[in-house]
Amino acid sequence: MPTLYTDSQRRLQKKFDTERLADRIEQRLVREQMTADDRSFIERMDMFFLATADAAGRPNCSYRGGDPGFVRVLDQRTLAFPNYDGNGMYLSMGNAAENAHVGLLFIDFERQSRLRVNGTACIEPAASLDPAYPEAQFVVRVTVRQVFANCPRYIHKLQLVERSTFVPRAASATPIPNWKRMDWAAEVLPATDPARGPVR
Repeated sequence: MPTLYTDSQRRLQKKFDTERLADRIEQRLVREQMTADDRSFIERMDMFFLATADAAGRPNCSYRGGDPGFVRVLDQRTLAFPNYDGNGMYLSMGNAAENAHVGLLFIDFERQSRLRVNGTACIEPAASLDPAYPEAQFVVRVTVRQVFANCPRYIHKLQLVERSTFVPRAASATPIPNWKRMDWAAEVLPATDPARGPVR
């Protein structure tokens, strides 16, 4: 019996006569574990979108970027990614701390393909993975509940021009973003923020 869909999703499927199609997609495409192909896809991505919601169900969607391989598939049911320095708001990670349900959307814009991963997240110390991520504040470990590909027809074909120079890398110093040097931000930065030091 299908288990993916809620009553409201079923009502829309019934309205537009897509129940049979939805059931077939669940039967053929939705998995509880990541395959070797899923792992290869995820670990070559340099970005994904992360959906979270707070305890009241209010959603937040954020962009996560890094070098290819920054999302690691640890086993068939587990993946992990770093939380790097950001704007200090912790909207997504605060949500995940009180409502562990998350959705990750990986998109390959050059090859026009995508993969959805739904699961539960927990926050762990940065040193909990080996090798450690350079400059990670902490690691987010996701236990996979569902993984499936989606129809790619509306994905725009884009090409990478340049990866962000702000992604932490072991072999080089990470530059300071300009906004942290602005008066409105500089005076309220954390005491240990590198932006409080001399300009590099």
